[in-house]
Amino acid sequence: MRKEKTVDFHIKWAWHSISRMYNAYAAQYDMTMAVGYVLLNIDLEQGTPATKIAPLLGMEPRSLVRMLKSLEEKGLIRREVDGTDKRFVRILLTDEGKAKREQAREGVLTFNQMVREKIPLEKLVVFLDVIKEINQLVEEENQKLKAGYGVDDL
Repeated sequence: MRKEKTVDFHIKWAWHSISRMYNAYAAQYDMTMAVGYVLLNIDLEQGTPATKIAPLLGMEPRSLVRMLKSLEEKGLIRREVDGTDKRFVRILLTDEGKAKREQAREGVLTFNQMVREKIPLEKLVVFLDVIKEINQLVEEENQKLKAGYGVDDL
């Protein structure tokens, strides 16, 4: 089968195109798409527990640790030990982190507006339904693989 006839080729191709576009946009603000994505997933008011960020982003915890360290060194986030449970560390945005988060948010809103202006709503609704179904199929397959190997964290 030719790669152009596979579903995953088109998903990957589209994602790489979107990723390049977001990285070009983020570079204007001395960021990357990954940094923007992390910042967008940190609660503005209360911060976000460090342990909750990786699952939100679909990242491996080790990769996130490096990313958080880098963001802290750049002054975009700060870590705060939870007042009630010292085992938990909450990640909070600094003022600079909030500004960068807003720039990332604007990039996402601009892209979504562009898509909505060019693609009819009916087509977009069908696309979103199909991509949700694909994600569900992948999750089910991952569960089968985990059960088959007896591994909790594949």
